[in-house]
Amino acid sequence: MASTEKSSRKTYHHGDLASELLRAAERELSENGIESFSLRAVAKRAGVSHGAPAHHFRDARGLLTALAASGFRRLVATQEARQDAAERDVRSQQIAVGLGYIDFALENPALFRLMFSSEKPDRTVADLGAASIAAYEKLMSGVRSVVGNNPPDDPGAMKHVMASWAMAHGLADLIVSGRAERPLNFSALSRQERDALLSDLMASQLDVRFAVDFPPPAP
Repeated sequence: MASTEKSSRKTYHHGDLASELLRAAERELSENGIESFSLRAVAKRAGVSHGAPAHHFRDARGLLTALAASGFRRLVATQEARQDAAERDVRSQQIAVGLGYIDFALENPALFRLMFSSEKPDRTVADLGAASIAAYEKLMSGVRSVVGNNPPDDPGAMKHVMASWAMAHGLADLIVSGRAERPLNFSALSRQERDALLSDLMASQLDVRFAVDFPPPAP
């Protein structure tokens, strides 16, 4: 019986070790920060040998790169969950993308900083590049739906992309860092109140940019 249990544990770690190491890496990053991050600490959390993380990710940078790529995929999934719950008009969908962006940052602050602010991930790695481009395309496709033009081909639409990204990312960063607490009293708000406030802020940016760059035709 003991031999069977030992064999099952070995099979589990062999089959799902990469995913388990990513989960352990995120816990280590969240609790102890990036400066003390090491493969040894991650292996200890995952309950595996010290050499196991290196076998899958080579070194700490490789593991952090894979974790950042995973983060971008989870970011898109969080945004899509918000879109699924939102009204189907393009304005509501674009606001939902921004709310999902902020949701992800609030739920995963250490990972959010790794993805967007850290120099530790190797951004030349194809998997990370593809994951980050997919997240960027989520924003681009929303703006494309709103303005009816392809942003890379239209300077006005591209300004809209940057304004929308700056609004969502700026709010996320200010809230996660605590700097939005004084002006917004954010921690005292209910989830519903928070969503209403953030939606109003993003809607105001969305409406102003749309009116400036894509005014209605003259009667």
